[in-house]
Amino acid sequence: MILLISDLHLQEERPDITRAFLDFLGGHARSAEALYILGDFFEAWIGDDAMTPFQSSICAALRALSDGGTKIFLMHGNRDFLIGSTFCKKAGCTLLADPSVVRLNGEPVLLMHGDSLCTLDEGYMRLRRVLRNPLTLFILRHLPLATRRKLARKLRNESRAQTRMKASDIVDVTPEEVLQVMRQHGVSTLIHGHTHRPAVHALQVGDRPARRIVLGDWDAQGWALQVDEQGFKLSPFEFPAQSA
Repeated sequence: MILLISDLHLQEERPDITRAFLDFLGGHARSAEALYILGDFFEAWIGDDAMTPFQSSICAALRALSDGGTKIFLMHGNRDFLIGSTFCKKAGCTLLADPSVVRLNGEPVLLMHGDSLCTLDEGYMRLRRVLRNPLTLFILRHLPLATRRKLARKLRNESRAQTRMKASDIVDVTPEEVLQVMRQHGVSTLIHGHTHRPAVHALQVGDRPARRIVLGDWDAQGWALQVDEQGFKLSPFEFPAQSA
């Protein structure tokens, strides 16, 4: 069994999501051969050198799962693209390039965070190119912590304000880009997150039937995609109740 999740946006201000994730790690995920986390795992990440006690506790929980035999793969999202090798080593996980092709049930499957598919959002795409430039990443990682925290808050606030003002089709994936990237990688299945619009979309890539599976965000409930001998199953689940 393989599990795929994304868009947990873990933060101290949402202990309900943290409880749900720790419950997921201690339960369902323990039976998995591998766990793929496709970006925006944390609400914000300003550098491995700025790990908070809260983030360290999440790191330790991942390590416990990894030590138990489950392989963990982590992909950058638009909120946590500064996660680096130090965190991954401590957490016992492997950093996965975006995009990556992996084999699930013997089939080549394209995994992405999903933000690079939203090509109609031209302003965001310009910002993404700047922020993901190796020179920019080097500069960001060497800024003083206080400056990084201030910049992260500014970018987060601006992103929320702009998303509210944009038409829904602009902040969703561009259909033509989806087909182009699937043809480029020679796959019939694409799995991504980012848009917070969980669904399984039937597609046609050339003369082949295809599908795009969108993982859900963890907010009012959790979402996980399970891949096993029965196929691909995307399901929501309720958060565990808070202990009295």
